[in-house]
Amino acid sequence: MPIQHSEGFLEWLKTQIPLLNHMGLGQLTYEGKQLILPAELAPNVNDKGTGFGGSLATLATISGWCLTTLLLKEQTLDCDVMIRDCEMRYLAPVTGDFHAQVDTPSVLELDSFLSRLKEKGRARLALEVFIVQDGVTALSMKGNYVAVIRN
Repeated sequence: MPIQHSEGFLEWLKTQIPLLNHMGLGQLTYEGKQLILPAELAPNVNDKGTGFGGSLATLATISGWCLTTLLLKEQTLDCDVMIRDCEMRYLAPVTGDFHAQVDTPSVLELDSFLSRLKEKGRARLALEVFIVQDGVTALSMKGNYVAVIRN
């Protein structure tokens, strides 16, 4: 069953990654098709008064990690999840509050990921994450996340 408002999950994650406590994150929302994680501009601003590229990259990276982890939790799989590699494109400056959004992979991609994970004990999931402000995509990230079943 999809996790609607994953507040408990985000609070737990903030205990694991202290940086997230300083990013002005809002309520993580995941309804099974898409994950959205909002952030305030103020704690993520650079010397030009726009969103700091490192903050945008962090939000994109952690959002893909969250989606992968929540998908695995739905399958009751206990895994370590990490980003393997990514490619980011900065497309527009961020001048106000923003959010990350990442869609759940297709059923075929997800089934392939889960089958390989169960067979080999590890698998890779490709995701595309977007940082959006007022409907404008400011950053796109294509990332590969790896899940490894814990022993």
